[in-house]
Amino acid sequence: MKTSEPGTPAVSGPGPRGDEDVRHWRLEDLEALDFDPFLTAVLRDEPVVRIRLPYGEGTAWLVTRHGDVKSVTSDPRFSRRALADRDVTSGSPHAIAARHAALNYTDPPHLTTMRRVVARAFTGGSMERLRPLAQRTADALLDEMERHGSPADLVRHLHGPFPLSVVGDLLGLPEEDRAGMISWTDVIMTPGPAPDRSRQGRKSVREVVEALLARRRAEPADDLAGVLAAAADDGEISEDEALSMATAILVSGAHAVRNNSANMVYALLTHPEQLARLRAEPGLLPRAVEELLRYIPHRNGVGLPRIATEEVEVGGVRIGAGEAVYCSYLAANRDPEVFPDPHALDFDRPAAAHLSFGFGPHHCVGPMLARMESEVMLATLLRRYPRLALAVPPEEIAWQEGALIRGPKSLPVSW
Repeated sequence: MKTSEPGTPAVSGPGPRGDEDVRHWRLEDLEALDFDPFLTAVLRDEPVVRIRLPYGEGTAWLVTRHGDVKSVTSDPRFSRRALADRDVTSGSPHAIAARHAALNYTDPPHLTTMRRVVARAFTGGSMERLRPLAQRTADALLDEMERHGSPADLVRHLHGPFPLSVVGDLLGLPEEDRAGMISWTDVIMTPGPAPDRSRQGRKSVREVVEALLARRRAEPADDLAGVLAAAADDGEISEDEALSMATAILVSGAHAVRNNSANMVYALLTHPEQLARLRAEPGLLPRAVEELLRYIPHRNGVGLPRIATEEVEVGGVRIGAGEAVYCSYLAANRDPEVFPDPHALDFDRPAAAHLSFGFGPHHCVGPMLARMESEVMLATLLRRYPRLALAVPPEEIAWQEGALIRGPKSLPVSW
């Protein structure tokens, strides 16, 4: 359902300080790839605004302008470590990830050490080694889809199994351990009022990862599991940190790329001029992927906040020590001061750095992997299916409900 007309705030009302305006952000499901009208409104009218989300205590600040988002996310006066023991207004009734031993709840300098370890598996060379494996996987999955016949569901045949296969290859996860992983990642990344199921999902995935790290100690390899096991044995990171990082990369790699790659195909199939342009100019693909990453509102709401460790001024607004601050990368990607005509999908857009992978010391560790996967999937679909089209009207596509990451439940296509 739509929350309100585009550009209209959802609800506003007095906050706990009495004299300040607090916007209540309901985070209702949006249609297809519609951009959140709440973000459009506050970006335009009040780019640093006090908000209350559906769960948790109190209020928080929301920062939306591109420059302000970059400033906050790179400023050491805003801490993720200070968030670990806080109950902050939130879009989820329970924590999605464990709060301790996790990258997202750590600050430099130890965060820098943790990221340096992970980066050993995310080099340009490792991506080039993975690309032919990814290509073979995509071709095999689409061969099977063709045996099924047209029309078919791309989420079932490609977008679901492909990212899990690629991140499994990166980790060194055996094929037999990948069964059921998609359903567990869905449970973890769809918060809703079901903390027990989410905890069980995290426990199940963690058990698989524990077994994998143990296997790498007995059978060393240069995959990500081998890198993490060796770093834990050498004392660079703790065992809990190794498990947390491997689990987070497995869950996000399988879930986020599945949804966002399906979003990309949906966006192209509903923008026929851009699709035709990409077919005519295949060399445009890397640039098109960057614009799709900027354009697609890939998540509901916002990610994790930060805590101000001292008073800081952001966008002309004073943020007090101890206050929580959310940054919206989605809103920053639609900032008209940086991206003219920001709601248009434009492959000729002048180069400007989108923030879809975040910014600062907590930016995503796997953008090279996500880009490579997107390029392989899109290039293969365009090459194999010159008549690829939605098999149903766009309004009949069913979308994820109550999920952190937006995407179609299924994507019926014909060719």
